[in-house]
Amino acid sequence: MSVSPVSARRLAAASLAAAAVIGAVALPASAAGHPHHERPKVEISAVQYDAPGRDTRSNHSLNKEWVELTNTTRRAINLDGWTLSDEEGDTYTFHHYRLAARATVRVHTGEGRDTRADLYQDRRRHVWDNHADTATLRNDHDRLVHEYSWRDGRRHDGGDRHHYDGKDRYDHDGKDRHHGDRHHGGNRH
Repeated sequence: MSVSPVSARRLAAASLAAAAVIGAVALPASAAGHPHHERPKVEISAVQYDAPGRDTRSNHSLNKEWVELTNTTRRAINLDGWTLSDEEGDTYTFHHYRLAARATVRVHTGEGRDTRADLYQDRRRHVWDNHADTATLRNDHDRLVHEYSWRDGRRHDGGDRHHYDGKDRYDHDGKDRHHGDRHHGGNRH
């Protein structure tokens, strides 16, 4: 059986059209014109903003206040020059530190000896407000990498929270923690 040139062209055109339709359907959302929201490569994974026990200016109390950063990638990330700050402008700058792949580092407020898993801001007073604050992580080009906010130490279901793990974005009255009104009063230690 022989195929005429016209039939061969029609068959080729139909095949190309079918491939184009399949390709358009199989495009990832970002290529199809939908925004792709990528997780940060380093994120604030937990915050202990209210040190357990009485708030004192002792180094023991200060080091119970901390922020954890997690590298969500499969490669180490150089944090040299990156900053971690609060709403009042208290800023910690990372110096000569590489966060290993899939690793977490805890940044304590008080004084101590830096290790791979624990860094110390060497402060003599508490940084994170117990009632309302935002921890902001920026890279060495001052670009926002990740932010964590809390308000009145409460979850959206009304339970007390002094350790914010980032899974609850909304405060107790349903307002978005990242874009809603913030309460700036309250006690900063």
